[in-house]
Amino acid sequence: MASEKAQENAQDKKKSSGGVTYSQAGEGYFEKRQLKRTAGFWGLWGIGVAAVISGDFSGWNFGIGAAGWGGLAIASVVIIVMYFGMLFSIGEMSAAMPHTGGAYSFARAAMGPWGGFVTGFAETIEYVFTTAVIVFFSASYADAVTSDLFNVSLPLWVWWIILYAIFVGLNSWGAEISFKFALVVAILSIGILVLFGILAIANGAVDFSKLFDIPADPSVAGSSTFLPSGWLAILYALPFAMWFFLGIEELPLAAEESHDPARDIPKAGIWGLISLVGCGAIVFFLNPAVTGSAALGESDEPLLDGFRAFLPANLAAVLSAFALIGLLASLQGIMYAYGRNMYSLSRAGYYPKSLSLTGSRQTPYVALIAGAVIGFIALLIVNASEGAGAVVLNIAVWGAVLAYMLQMVAFVMLRRKFPNAKRPWVSPTGSAGAIVALVIAAVTFVGILVNPDYRPAVIAIVIFYVVGLLVFAFYGRHRLVLSPEEEYAVTGGLHGFDPAAEGLGGTIEDEILKGRTD
Repeated sequence: MASEKAQENAQDKKKSSGGVTYSQAGEGYFEKRQLKRTAGFWGLWGIGVAAVISGDFSGWNFGIGAAGWGGLAIASVVIIVMYFGMLFSIGEMSAAMPHTGGAYSFARAAMGPWGGFVTGFAETIEYVFTTAVIVFFSASYADAVTSDLFNVSLPLWVWWIILYAIFVGLNSWGAEISFKFALVVAILSIGILVLFGILAIANGAVDFSKLFDIPADPSVAGSSTFLPSGWLAILYALPFAMWFFLGIEELPLAAEESHDPARDIPKAGIWGLISLVGCGAIVFFLNPAVTGSAALGESDEPLLDGFRAFLPANLAAVLSAFALIGLLASLQGIMYAYGRNMYSLSRAGYYPKSLSLTGSRQTPYVALIAGAVIGFIALLIVNASEGAGAVVLNIAVWGAVLAYMLQMVAFVMLRRKFPNAKRPWVSPTGSAGAIVALVIAAVTFVGILVNPDYRPAVIAIVIFYVVGLLVFAFYGRHRLVLSPEEEYAVTGGLHGFDPAAEGLGGTIEDEILKGRTD
């Protein structure tokens, strides 16, 4: 009799819905997974800009190698349009769903648990591999600086361990420190880019004719000095144009650590993007005008090459040491993002629940360590191949583009599916802005697929998804928990809006498990 009663109680604590099974979180579950509200507008602006700013120091220039300066210019304008449309849409959704889940939260509410997993997993790939790209370029910069100044060079893998260890430690130390550090290094990084522009002009090193020093390919129809590889190459340049801005969309992941997420996250995202457009313009117009587009197209250290072009070697090395700050800023910001992304999916049960433990400092230290291990292993695997930086970059971009498309679909669906949900901030471009962003993201997605140089990245993503979907199908979907993201989805936007005010679990959890369906 006692055994029958125990089974009955166990059934009361589970609910199958939408092809997944929810279990009651249990006593102390959410207490072990707490975040702390520490960020205002400037902290959010800082973490957003810091996450992206390294794109001005390395990576973007591969787009010149792919399409010439003119091809990358056209691609960049298209990508700017996409990011504004996307940030307006994300701003509305993040204000309506101020949960740490971000993209996963939006897609979960719109497309169910499978949609939430596919989108959240894409963002995990984006942020974990973006961090790996930044570690790769940071190691290259750091070794160049120490070689020039101190005649000391270390194997790249040693630099990777050093960088991961330092920034996992910093991000684990506390959210307040993370936001303050990000703000400081974001401002310093912008100052370095401005200084580069001033010094380049003051030294008479700027020659805009060098923008077009890549000869036209006679075998390509429509090629010219402006488009040396023809019109199709613009498609190939789109992923590299994204590198100027990739990561600014991470701000919704800071929702449960923001004092006023419904107001500050949309505002910080838009002003952050405007700031990044200005920073990108400095290096896009001046860096190749100093070194020449042909020389810059395959450089792992484009800004360092720019300083070297008009300054004595020792002084260039000193300034390049400061340039390294930009890369470290993004390492901080993007590592923050993958930690919160993995934390939210783990807290809801999509990933192993141990990844969402936060400890006494209320930071997801387990997720941070796990992401660092994955990124380090990925770098070891691809480092043996030529163009390792570009391969890892395109894995990150492919994951990002997939997440962007799914978020824009979610935006359009949520306006119809949850018409009565609270929307404290509304996109000025509405569904039209989301659709334009979706189309551009889809074109970029196709650009990655059709370019044979990106094939290793596509194959890697497919492998990740096959493994991820199998694990979720046979394991994760039967162990979900009603986190704020899940509560919001299963109640049609009527609960889970504000985790701080409404609490986690408790009576609403009991009610949903006993009667409500997805």
